[in-house]
Amino acid sequence: MTSAHALQTQSRVSAGDAVRLTGVRKEFGSVVAVDGIDLSIEPGEIVAFLGPNGAGKTTTVDMILGLSRPTSGKVDVFGMPPHAAIARGLVSAVMQSGGLLPELTVAETVALTASLYAHARPVDDVLDRAGILDISGRLVKKCSGGQQQRLRFAMALLSDPRLLILDEPTTGMDVEGRRDFWSAIRADADQGRTVLFATHYLEEADAYADRIILVRHGRIVADGTTSEIKSMVAGRTLRAHIPNLDKQALQSIPNCDSIELNGDTLVAHSRDTDSVARYLLTHTQARDLEIISRGLEDAFIALTSDTTEGQL
Repeated sequence: MTSAHALQTQSRVSAGDAVRLTGVRKEFGSVVAVDGIDLSIEPGEIVAFLGPNGAGKTTTVDMILGLSRPTSGKVDVFGMPPHAAIARGLVSAVMQSGGLLPELTVAETVALTASLYAHARPVDDVLDRAGILDISGRLVKKCSGGQQQRLRFAMALLSDPRLLILDEPTTGMDVEGRRDFWSAIRADADQGRTVLFATHYLEEADAYADRIILVRHGRIVADGTTSEIKSMVAGRTLRAHIPNLDKQALQSIPNCDSIELNGDTLVAHSRDTDSVARYLLTHTQARDLEIISRGLEDAFIALTSDTTEGQL
């Protein structure tokens, strides 16, 4: 996309929310997949959209992409219906699979996709942005899973979208590749691009998302920064090395919500870890004792699991 075209596109985009869902409900027969979601995402935000399988994430994303219509409620993307925003090149998606022809090279794949746009960024630019310019001549079938995912990322950048939706974007990438990918995403967000992503790598949401939205049974159960989400889970985790601890003695340890013994390592969750620590230090041979705050994984399980309902 040329700079002039990009500026013209920006001037026509609403200055309001990048995404707004108002009372969105989606039913498939008697099954309610999305149950009255209200959501707004501002331009330039990196938002992690998380939840267990069957929580309604995919259905919600499909409605934002215009692939499905809500049974009731309204979906707006840059102040317009999703299909209109997509037609103007304002939205792109990087999905986990599909969309690649194995007998084409990396560069040929991107060039073919670019030919579908009236205005597209140069092929070499998006390949460089995705970190795969050096393998532009490689056949797609010879690319690793991580390289193919970067190829999908390059294809999504061709229209210079203002909203980028990512589904498990770093699947197949090594540690360095994942870090480089998220550095590129952060740089784009700093320039105003909005990113909505789903991932099973909770550490990525923890490290890179400005905001985390947790969904369960088609409803939003938590929405905030990483620290705000973590703070919704009461208690901390205590870990200690205790040689020769009798498993029956576990029942005597006070104020524990849950407790595990793996060999000589004790792991306890408690709202009062200080009292647990005092007990262990005075009644057992505990050493190397460590107390840490609950992490995002703890919050995810507590806020989205049916088995923990009512324990917060």
